[in-house]
Amino acid sequence: MDVTTDDVRDAVLDAARAAFHARGYARTSVKAVAAAAGVTPEVVGKYYQSKDKLFAAAIKLPFDPANSIPTLVAPGLDGMGERLTRLTMETLGDPETRSDLVALARMGTSAGRAGVGLKTFVEQDIVDRLAGVIGVPDARLRANLITSYLLGVAINRYVVRLDPIASLSEDEIVRLVAPTVQDWLTPTRPLPGSQNQSTEDTDADSPSRRKKRRDDDPFSALADWSGD
Repeated sequence: MDVTTDDVRDAVLDAARAAFHARGYARTSVKAVAAAAGVTPEVVGKYYQSKDKLFAAAIKLPFDPANSIPTLVAPGLDGMGERLTRLTMETLGDPETRSDLVALARMGTSAGRAGVGLKTFVEQDIVDRLAGVIGVPDARLRANLITSYLLGVAINRYVVRLDPIASLSEDEIVRLVAPTVQDWLTPTRPLPGSQNQSTEDTDADSPSRRKKRRDDDPFSALADWSGD
């Protein structure tokens, strides 16, 4: 029986899905996926040029993080809060995508790693990319806050089904959530912790004070949303 391109692609995706669920994102390699699918790494690379592209296809993400984040940012910071919020709601609003992502997170928890696979993917392929392109002060902290906030809203809406969040329309969610996201993206709006400390200390602009503000910022706890 001839092996078609679709057969090979399906075998690669099946192997990738099983590997990501069993070992998480960080510990899954393209080489291991290729071996499980019975093909060479070059064959996997022909269809999926990087691990994040393979992950996006296997978990059925409706976007490619490598291309989507820069595209999202290209129009500029104005309106970006709305675009990010809508993309998150559309992504986790898809039942199949949501099911795969929740299963991956639960796998990490049951293995004692508290969703480390999904957490690593979010950090490396969404937060780091977002921080790298928005170009605002404390960019990575802001990106962490945004990601934590949007994931929390999405989980309460689609997984926990917490009303009234679960019953609102997508447009209503965007209208409520996007302004906060936009605030965190706006360079002229300091994060609350750093703003408060700068008014309390006349030497607040010294390097040591700036470091202390980052370390003491109460919002930094939101960066680790995995449940450790």
